[in-house]
Order: sequence, then C-alpha cells, then structure tokens
Amino acid sequence: MKLLAFDTSTEQLSIAVRHGDRTWMHTGAGGAQASAALIPAVLALLAQAQLTPGELDAIVFGRGPGSFTGLRTACSVAQGLAFGARPGGGVPVLPVDTLMAVAEEARLQRGATNVLALLDARMNEVYGAAYTWSADSGWRPVDEISAGKPEQLVLPAGDDGGEGGAWVLAGNAWAAYGERFPAALDGLPRIDALPTANALLSLAPALLAAGRAVAADQALPLYIRDKVAQTTAERAAAAESRN
Repeated sequence: MKLLAFDTSTEQLSIAVRHGDRTWMHTGAGGAQASAALIPAVLALLAQAQLTPGELDAIVFGRGPGSFTGLRTACSVAQGLAFGARPGGGVPVLPVDTLMAVAEEARLQRGATNVLALLDARMNEVYGAAYTWSADSGWRPVDEISAGKPEQLVLPAGDDGGEGGAWVLAGNAWAAYGERFPAALDGLPRIDALPTANALLSLAPALLAAGRAVAADQALPLYIRDKVAQTTAERAAAAESRN
C-alpha cells in the first residue's frame, strides 16, 4: 500500500510514508511549531518515497485527543492534501484515535496486549483509555476515552488483563503526574510511548479494511473536553455573575 501518516497531537511531530515494503519516517518538534513544519516535511518525505499525494491509497492522521492546535493542524493538512491530490475526488482519509496509536506503539515496542493508554492532557488532567489486543480482531476499546484528574484513573472493572496478561501503562502522563496516580496503578509496567506515525501505519490496513476511511470533509478532530476556552461574551457574563 501507499500510505502517508502523521500525528501532531503531542510535543512530537511524527510523519511516515509507506510505499510497498519500505517506510520513510521523520520526527520533529510538535506543538505550535507543527503548523509551519508539517507540510514541508510531508512533501519532502513523499519525494524521498518517489510519490505524489495523488498516488496515495489513504492519508492517516491522529485525530485526538491531544493538543487543540495540533489537532486542528492535522485535520486541516489531511483535508487539504486529500482534496487537492486528485481532480474530481480526493484521497481517502483515515482518522485514528491517538490513544489507540499509543497502545499500538506499546505493542510494537514491547509486545503489550492489554494497555491503559495515558497522555498528558495539561491543566492537571490526563487523557486515558484501555485497550486489549488479539491477533484475530486487533485492538478492542474496553472503555470510553476520558479526560480527568490523575487520582481518578482506574483499570477496567472486573478485568485483570485476560489471556494477554496483566495490564501495562503506556504514554507520557507519568512524567508530570505519576506521583498522583492511585495505588491500584502502582507497580504496573510503564512504557514510554507516543502516537507515532509508525503506529498509525501499523493500524491502518485493518482499519481501512473495516471501512473506517472517510471523505476529506469528514476528517475532523476528536475533542474530549467540551470547551477549553471561553468567548469574550462568556468571560464578560461570568465576570458579571461574580459581581
């Protein structure tokens, strides 16, 4: 397959292109810098793979949760590349949950098959979701993706990891909040993992086969928090209510 994948949801910009059995990868600074760096880096990587956007079978991107600015950047670039790649019809777009990509990165690194994926959500919160993996069906979400205080993290109720073994933690949340994790998570293995483009490429074939690709205009971010900023009118109303 000919695939482009990228993630800009964290402090790391991650891009990969797969053409047949070869893969080209690039990493750089994410966050605010990703908006300026993503398109030039994508075009450079496609050139290395001797591909044009119109030759791609799909564009894969991390849809969130994650950095608000990063997610908007990923979605807009995915849409722009997909729409512009082919006259009269765009390249299919595959949005992938970033926490599932964290779980896949942990599997690629260490063979983990029962993963509580945790990413730093800033504002003293953690994004979390639990997944189990099997060779027959790939990753299965055990619970909903959530954002909450580190002290509120729990393993899935009544689930000790099943046939795949005990649960492991994967992500980057413990660097900031590890001391605030509940006792139930103490002693579980921790795997440093981000939603890399390589993990997205690994997930893509099964997700594409399952019909998870969308049209370019449906390449939308996944926001877990309802709202992280107030409008001017909302701030004024809140200030008036306090007076």
